[in-house]
Amino acid sequence: MDTTTNAAAVATTGKTSVRWKIFFTMLLLISINYIDRASLSVAMPLIAKEFDLGPAMQGLILSSFFWTYAFMQIPGGMLADRFKPRIVIAIATIFWGAFQALAAVCTSSTALLLTRLGLGAAEAPIYPAGGKLNAIWMTQNERGRGATLLDGGAPLGAALGAIIITALITTLGSWRMAFVVAGVGTVLAGIWAWYYIRNNPRDHNSVNDAEASYIEAAQASEFKKEPANLSGRSLDFFKHKSVLFMFFGWMCFNSVFYGLLTWMPNYLNKVHGFDIKQMGGASFIIFFSGFVGELVGGYIADKWKAAGGLPNKVMRTLFGIAAVIATLSIFSVAYIKDATTVVVMLSVTLFFIRWCGLYWCIPSILGTRDKVGFLGGLMNLGGNIGGICVPIIVGTIVQVTGSYFLALMFFAAAGVGLFICSTGIDYEKKIPI
Repeated sequence: MDTTTNAAAVATTGKTSVRWKIFFTMLLLISINYIDRASLSVAMPLIAKEFDLGPAMQGLILSSFFWTYAFMQIPGGMLADRFKPRIVIAIATIFWGAFQALAAVCTSSTALLLTRLGLGAAEAPIYPAGGKLNAIWMTQNERGRGATLLDGGAPLGAALGAIIITALITTLGSWRMAFVVAGVGTVLAGIWAWYYIRNNPRDHNSVNDAEASYIEAAQASEFKKEPANLSGRSLDFFKHKSVLFMFFGWMCFNSVFYGLLTWMPNYLNKVHGFDIKQMGGASFIIFFSGFVGELVGGYIADKWKAAGGLPNKVMRTLFGIAAVIATLSIFSVAYIKDATTVVVMLSVTLFFIRWCGLYWCIPSILGTRDKVGFLGGLMNLGGNIGGICVPIIVGTIVQVTGSYFLALMFFAAAGVGLFICSTGIDYEKKIPI
């Protein structure tokens, strides 16, 4: 077939949509990521009884995942920049599946804590590498949806995790067997990631010339706007206000989300008397609301920008609305006694706060092409410092006060911080580093 005929065939068939399939694959991987994280929270009432754990020790174990997860964020992002996302994503997924399964043989709180440390280290590169994929595969007006598909796995995985792990525990009669099944499934997903994901659209057998050219043309236009005379010193990013707001804004966001992810099942159990099946159902409703909200936020952002909306106006407005409504909702939960209304308000909280999945656009907005992984790792380091602190803070508050009231006030304060940071970022200027 000659060049003219080939071009005509491409024009007839139109663009393939492999870039969206890549991000639905990432949605699957992040969902599995959060199913594995949520498994411990769902099983914690059973584990705490078996190992005789108090609230403070439970908080320590729930927090331990985030110690290595946070520590490995920047190295994980740098690995994605250097070795490209495909191999980093596949290896990370296989290893965290192995640690998830290994938790099933633990016979003490110390051993369980060690497997959570391994799980955190293995999962760390997945988000920075996903942010790198977003910069490689998506155009500027598609990255909102790309970011929210990537990050949408968090609430979807939390929702499905509550149902799946609860069902596995109930069916198999053991939290240990549930962890083995989850771990093996994760390893298989890592093998699929290696098979399907590619570092460049031209390398993927299913991408036609129209889709590859479309991506390349959009990125060539974007690259022309990158600043010249770059210093190359990654630490120089800390001199810029937008980077600091990104870091602390994501910390505030994750303080709310991870706080609910790790402690909400216990809260519903202790305060509102939910059994494990009711906890699973309520958790699904709450976190699935977050998944829907995340997709809605990404859709609005991309459509608004495509219609000519300036990035600062679009992003600051959406983040501002999300932070205000989520803060008011979580604040109100502290004063509500009716269990059904509590579930509704927590669902509202998750629906709006998950609009902040758009944060995963920020590394590609602020950074040049060879710094996206580093910025994604830096941002997620901030988020997971929140992940480290919040389970311990909440566990200590509950143990000392015997109440979740101050914990809910802490989440509301984090929502205020999210508003301040998100509306302070300049979404229209790349940083010349």
